[in-house]
Amino acid sequence: MTSSERAPGRGTAVVIGGGLAGLAAAWALRGFAERIVVVERDRYPAEAAFRAGVPQGRHAHLVLEAGHRALEEMMPGIKQELTAAGALRVAASEVKWLSSAGWMADYPARMAFLSCTRPVLDKLVLDRVRTEASIEFLEGTDVVGLLGSAGAVTGVKVRERGPQRDSEQGSEQGSQGSEPGSPRDSVRDSVRGEVRDIAAELVIDAAGRSTAVPKWLAELGCRPVPEERVDAGVAYSSRLFHRPAGVDLGGQAVYLQTKAPDAPRMGVLLPVEDDRWIVSLAGMRGAEPEPGEEGFAKHLAGLRDPLLREALREAEPAGEVRGFLPGPGVRRHYERACPEGLVAVGDAASTFNPVYGQGVTVALFCARELRRTALRHGGIGHVTAREARRAIATASKNPWVMSCAEDARFDTTTGAPSGALLRLQHRFLDKVLAGATRDPVVTEAFHEVLSLVAPPSLLFRPSVLGAVLRG
Repeated sequence: MTSSERAPGRGTAVVIGGGLAGLAAAWALRGFAERIVVVERDRYPAEAAFRAGVPQGRHAHLVLEAGHRALEEMMPGIKQELTAAGALRVAASEVKWLSSAGWMADYPARMAFLSCTRPVLDKLVLDRVRTEASIEFLEGTDVVGLLGSAGAVTGVKVRERGPQRDSEQGSEQGSQGSEPGSPRDSVRDSVRGEVRDIAAELVIDAAGRSTAVPKWLAELGCRPVPEERVDAGVAYSSRLFHRPAGVDLGGQAVYLQTKAPDAPRMGVLLPVEDDRWIVSLAGMRGAEPEPGEEGFAKHLAGLRDPLLREALREAEPAGEVRGFLPGPGVRRHYERACPEGLVAVGDAASTFNPVYGQGVTVALFCARELRRTALRHGGIGHVTAREARRAIATASKNPWVMSCAEDARFDTTTGAPSGALLRLQHRFLDKVLAGATRDPVVTEAFHEVLSLVAPPSLLFRPSVLGAVLRG
């Protein structure tokens, strides 16, 4: 077949959304797609900076052990670049972690996470992706629909946003963030361009929590994608602080976990670049942080332990208080019902309660599985897409089950699993947590599971289970 006889879009992949999940997916397809088009509604800042299109970006983020392993596998040398830019490697033993059962035991940890602000992570990944000649960017552009039929997606409809009437600075004013998918001031009044089509052999949905792809699939006549939805009603309030000299936290980071049902508030302190801390406070439904500085201080005072409040006593704020309402956790089962030529990654596929720190890592898992399936099949055709959907569903299953099981502990959570099996799981996990407060063998195993390095079945290994049951 000559190039003129090829089907429209053959060899082209379109990625909807140029956030972390979309960038990683685009990078994963290099060498398998002749042309990769990343459609991003924002315009990327020249330097590492918070973006209006990433409202969750102002809150505490980390890349779990399994996540930075996957990132390094896909982008060799990226961890060194991140640490050179100020990201910190925080060993699990350097986290002062108050679980529902008490303080985690000390042990010589092998597990560690990377901690930095989202702009640093996003910028370095973007810089790496821009080195690939086959990847092009349509910035300031919306995807407004899909091409194709109920049987196959064959491309996207796009429209340029045009020059923005408000500045980025103006869009960041205010102490509370907006709901996912709601318009920001900086893009609400954009001048709109003409709608045009981009034909593609593969379309990747990386549009995040607010993705419109399910709605567009319905317009094509597709049957609804099966989904699970669990909503703990979590809300966030975060602030950056300059790290005060001489403060001893007993570690690099602090995590004061919730305890159901009587302590639905949590707080986390992470070290980030430029000698700063990022502090995120959160509460489940009915215990949400109130807006502004007063609400932040009130929530801080209501945490289970005063460690975080005392650590911030001499800390100078490095920014204003920012709020965020993530919305419900949603897991879309595209592996069960999906037209050909479409794959969802990151939050567009599975959205988790962010208090468990899984989102970035699972997004990187999605990209890794996408590349592995493209490698197996040597291209981006329908067989690759089908297998990628199944692999992504498998990679996100354990994180989803773990987060939903914890959300189910709170009576105000809607859509959560229930029943005798869940109660049994809770009782066993309570014993594991109690063991993790005193036995390093249990602590290490628990950290491996939470770091997504090992499956939950690790907790049933004889050495771990024996220590749990002896306790």
